[in-house]
Amino acid sequence: MTLRGRFITLEGGEGAGKSTQARRLAAALAGAGVPVLRTREPGGTPGAERIRDLLLGHGPWDAVAEAMLHFAARREHLAKTIRPFLDAGGWVVCDRFADSTLAYQGAQGLPREVWARLAAVALQGFAPDATVVLDMPPADGMARAAARSGADRYERMGLAFHERVRDGFLAIAAAEPGRCAVVDASGAPDAVFAAIGGVLRERLGVAW
Repeated sequence: MTLRGRFITLEGGEGAGKSTQARRLAAALAGAGVPVLRTREPGGTPGAERIRDLLLGHGPWDAVAEAMLHFAARREHLAKTIRPFLDAGGWVVCDRFADSTLAYQGAQGLPREVWARLAAVALQGFAPDATVVLDMPPADGMARAAARSGADRYERMGLAFHERVRDGFLAIAAAEPGRCAVVDASGAPDAVFAAIGGVLRERLGVAW
C-alpha cells in the first residue's frame, strides 16, 4: 500500500521570499528522490487560477466574500491537485494555504469564526503536515515587492494593513507550534533556505 505523502506550506507577508524558497525546496526534495509537486494559492487548477485573477486584479471585496472566493479556489485545488498527489505518495510544496486567508482577510476584518466555518466546509479537517512562516518587517518586505513589476492589489495596500497581516501570521504560529515554525526571512536566500531545511529535518525527517 502506498503511504500518503507530506504537505508542506510556506506562509508569510509580501516580499518574504515564499516563491523563491518553494522552488528551492521542491528542487531539493526532487534531488533527494522524493516525488514532489510545487503549487500555489490562490491557484493550482485552471478554475482556481481564474479566481486568483479576480482576487488579485479586482476589488476591493467585502472581507467575507473575499474569503469565500479564496476557499472556493482552495477546495478546487485540494480536490483536484493536492489530495490526488498526496494519495499517490508524493509530497506537495505549496506557496500559501489557509493560513494566508486567516491572516490577510483577518486583517480586513474577517471574524475568525467565519474563517473556521469556511475551513470546515472546504477542508474537512485537512491541514498541512508542516508550515514554515517566513517572517520579516513588513516595510522591508514591501520594498522587496515594489522592486518587482506588476504589483497586485494586496501589494498596493498600506503598511498598517501589512503590519496586521504579520501579526496574524505570528499569532497562528504561536497557537500551533506543532505545525508551524517561524523562520527569519530577512537574511540572504541561502541562509533562509538552510533554516527551512533545519525545520523540516526536525519535523518531517527530510534530508537532502
